[in-house]
Amino acid sequence: MLIINMLSSSGKIQGQGVDSAYLELVRMLKQDASNELMIRTNSYKRADVTHYHTINLLYYFSTFFKRHVGKRIGYVHFLPETLDGSIKLPKPIFSIFKKYVLSFYKRMDQLVVVNPDFIDKLAASGIKCEKVSYIPNFVSKEKWYELSFEDKNKFREELAIDKDKFIIIGVGQIQKRKGIDDFIALAQKNPEIQFIWVGGFSFGKISDGYEDYKKKVDNPPNNLLFTGIVFREKMINYYNIADLFLLPSFNELFPMSILEAASTATPIMLRNLELYRSILMENYIAANDLENMNEKLREILQNRDILVEYEKCANKISKLYSEESLCKTWKDFYLSVT
Repeated sequence: MLIINMLSSSGKIQGQGVDSAYLELVRMLKQDASNELMIRTNSYKRADVTHYHTINLLYYFSTFFKRHVGKRIGYVHFLPETLDGSIKLPKPIFSIFKKYVLSFYKRMDQLVVVNPDFIDKLAASGIKCEKVSYIPNFVSKEKWYELSFEDKNKFREELAIDKDKFIIIGVGQIQKRKGIDDFIALAQKNPEIQFIWVGGFSFGKISDGYEDYKKKVDNPPNNLLFTGIVFREKMINYYNIADLFLLPSFNELFPMSILEAASTATPIMLRNLELYRSILMENYIAANDLENMNEKLREILQNRDILVEYEKCANKISKLYSEESLCKTWKDFYLSVT
């Protein structure tokens, strides 16, 4: 039996996809009945494999005790350049932090990326391609599913939203790179639609643009609700009341929110980024910019049948990244690196 130690401090910062991905993987592997793997979490006992989900300094020091930690696996949830637009630090400190991130990845025996496009980017940073594997994110259908019509209306009532109101939901930390400005602008352009952004300032005052966005969050358009950080268990309700999930991000890896929305059969609109094409194919509504998003939104309002097709597309995404197939992928991966 292979002993795997999962190291993560992602739960200390609420409202981030890293923690969702970590929890999903640990839950799935612990439930597996094959008995090929023994999963420990944040243990200091000796292991065959140590899987680093976050890049804590203490974890970095542990990589030098290879006999104790075994094979070192790094989960690449972000690259140094994706930190731009997420957090704001003094330039010298930010520069050092970016170098630290890359140094952490280079300490690993193997890396796992959630988007295949990042293999070349890591290679450009001096990391050999053969050290990098692509394994996509996934979500459990037991936790993320379509609610009944009655349950959807009940939650709308809790939020004081009319059952016939068209709802658009966005999910993520409030950051510039998430395209939050375009989300707000769309709300202003479409006062008849209820917009909801689920998420907050996970990094507090060091979030990039905090002062500006705090003012916008405190004074939103009448048809835009900022919920703040929501516990993961309640997120299913927000996806289910949405007629459309919209993520206008400029820079992403493989957001868990996309898979969560897909698993609830919610149609998806995304900014037309290259990275989505390889992982989602054409199973979403692609929009180039704010004006294009607004044009496509107006088309949907005039013809709601468009969304029926994209509900089917959401189900395709959900099946493509099913828990069943990825459980075997992860087991094979761990066994292959030892």
